[in-house]
Amino acid sequence: MAGNRPGRRRKAAIDPPFGRLRHDHGRCVAAALAAAQSLCAGRGARLTPLRRHVLELIWQRHGPIGAYELLDRLRLRWPRAAPPTVYRTLDFLAGNGLIHRIDSLNAYIGCAAPNRSHRAYFLICRGCGQAAELADGALADALDHAARHADFTALGQTVEVSGYCAPCRALPISERS
Repeated sequence: MAGNRPGRRRKAAIDPPFGRLRHDHGRCVAAALAAAQSLCAGRGARLTPLRRHVLELIWQRHGPIGAYELLDRLRLRWPRAAPPTVYRTLDFLAGNGLIHRIDSLNAYIGCAAPNRSHRAYFLICRGCGQAAELADGALADALDHAARHADFTALGQTVEVSGYCAPCRALPISERS
């Protein structure tokens, strides 16, 4: 198995961890937009001003955001934007690996590693609503092994784990969402 090779570095989270205090969010958004521009140019795909703006709105949230909330924010700049506009844009961004869809929340989040193919694994806090994308080779290997053992061919994979991040766990139970 590829995941068990000696020397393979594993990263637990590729998105900022929950409650991280020293995060330069402006720099993070700028880096995500620059990476998107570079990737699209390399693939011959057009990152139009509309697509770039939607991606920026997603990254500004730094957590899951729904299509209709995106539409409301988008209309501040493009008043005539309609749901098909947002969904076509989200399809483009997801198709180019720039965002992920979190199925359980019916929401989208920026991809922290769009320059490499990977599966989407998320930790989702029920308290604050933030999500962290995981890049865990051991989890991928375990799921591949389980599928092979069941004589099953997986065509796609998204793993979503819900719970509470450390800052939300610190709250009294009555104050958690």
